[in-house]
This record gives sequence, structure tokens and C-alpha cells, in this order.
Amino acid sequence: MNIELDKAVSIATALLERHTTALAVTEATLELITADNQLNCFTHITTRDTALQEAARIDAEIPAGDNPGLLAGVPFAVKNLFDIVGITSVAGSKINIENPPATQDATAVTKLKQAGAILVGALNMDEYAYGFVTENSHYGGTHNPHDVNRVAGGSSGGSAAVAGGLLTLTLGSDTNGSIRVPAALCGVFGFKPTYGRLSCGGVALLSFR
Repeated sequence: MNIELDKAVSIATALLERHTTALAVTEATLELITADNQLNCFTHITTRDTALQEAARIDAEIPAGDNPGLLAGVPFAVKNLFDIVGITSVAGSKINIENPPATQDATAVTKLKQAGAILVGALNMDEYAYGFVTENSHYGGTHNPHDVNRVAGGSSGGSAAVAGGLLTLTLGSDTNGSIRVPAALCGVFGFKPTYGRLSCGGVALLSFR
């Protein structure tokens, strides 16, 4: 996971105090993502309609007195090896592109949604998570937000979206540095939980350890 915690908390707090709306935050985030023509962080931004629907649901819950979660209205994206319902999980490869779409979200994606976070897309990565630079021959390279002539690191390189100001929270995977390397190269906080602490259900793993 790569995160700018203070910004994520600020978004959720602003929503709960009704200084803004989840719909406004989500629309602004989607505009930033679609306008970006330098970083190449995303392979899929096909969750737009569902993201806006989820934002509208959260906006309806707050005035009704319901608490949508600690991450209410915080947009997030996930490495394209986490299953996203309705999207084919390609894991950075073209071999999988004809596979059927996922029928349910990966467990980690589900948990973030239950906390009120809003999924906006899937992130670029090294093919099958086997690499450290996110120079993907199928989907192009992800560039470092601080210097687009430099690599963002890998294999969770699409999480450069955090350092690029497109998002405050992304979900990656890390077998041998795949979260920690991009975090270090892009200058953001990257967290790798102890193996077994977080379910790997619905994730295309490089290996099990």
C-alpha cells in the first residue's frame, strides 16, 4: 500500500463534516487521472460509473446519520493483479486479456470499499509482478512524477499516482520489494504488511512467499 495518510484523513474528515461531497472528490480525481498524459499510471479507468454511483451512495448516507467508514469518499486504485469485479485481471500481461472479467473483488479491495474508499481504476505494473522498474512492453512504462525521464520503480509502479498527486491511496503487492521500491523512488510512504496478515484472496501472486 502506498499512501499520503494526512490527505486521505483530510478527505474523509471534510466529507463527514460536510465541507465537500464524495461526488465532487471523485469527479475531480477522475478528471486529474484522465488529463494526465505523462505518468502512465493506469491500465484501466473503467470503474468510472461505479465510482460515481458509490460516491452518490456515500453522500446520501452522511446526512442520514450513517457513518460510511474511516476512508469515506477517499478515491483509491489497485495494482492490476487484484481482482476488480467486471474487469479482467491481466497482471500486466496481454496473455490474459481474453480471460473473463472477475466476478468479485479481491478481499483487500472489498475491505477498502467497506471502509468507504472509492475504487477508480487499475494500475500499471511489471508483467506478472516480475520486475523493479514498471517498463511494461504491453502497456508502456510508468514515469517518476519528480522526473519523467526516470523510472517509478516496480513492480507496483502505477502507485506513482500517489506521488503524482492523482490519488492519496493505492494498493500494491510486495514479494521482493514491489511496494517498497516505488515508494522509495517516488518519495511516499509504502507499507508491506507481514505475510499472512492480509488475505491474498483474488490476487495473482508472483509467489507465495
